[in-house]
Amino acid sequence: MSDDKNKKITPETDIQKVVNHYFYTRGLSLDQIKESARKKKIIYGRYTRAAKEILDLAGSAEKARQAITRVAEWAKSRNLEYSLETVAKKWLELDRLKPKEVIKKPFYGKMPLIWSNTKGKWYAINDDGEWLEFVGKEEEIEWRVVD
Repeated sequence: MSDDKNKKITPETDIQKVVNHYFYTRGLSLDQIKESARKKKIIYGRYTRAAKEILDLAGSAEKARQAITRVAEWAKSRNLEYSLETVAKKWLELDRLKPKEVIKKPFYGKMPLIWSNTKGKWYAINDDGEWLEFVGKEEEIEWRVVD
């Protein structure tokens, strides 16, 4: 008999579910997590205390995963680092954590466009700060994300 048939499949504990979900939010697959742990790139035990704390706060692995996802989305939208400890620290603020809103602004070439409600027209602002009436077509307006 091969060793594979003798291996018992043990169910994932709640702490493992929480730690693994944290790594999933960081873009790692289960195979990558296992490989990193085997190569000691990830010291799995370092994450268990924070995972237990989050489980205690959440009451279930599912609610803990939801909290991790919320913190991950919030942090990523602001280019912030986050950890399981961040989730525990932000626990009382979870319902107020929202991903940063992505705002797109209109441009024509390099010039930003401004809509004038009084004139009902678009204006392009050149490098000298002059407002030039935009006479192009709506399809020519490029919407860009601006930080």
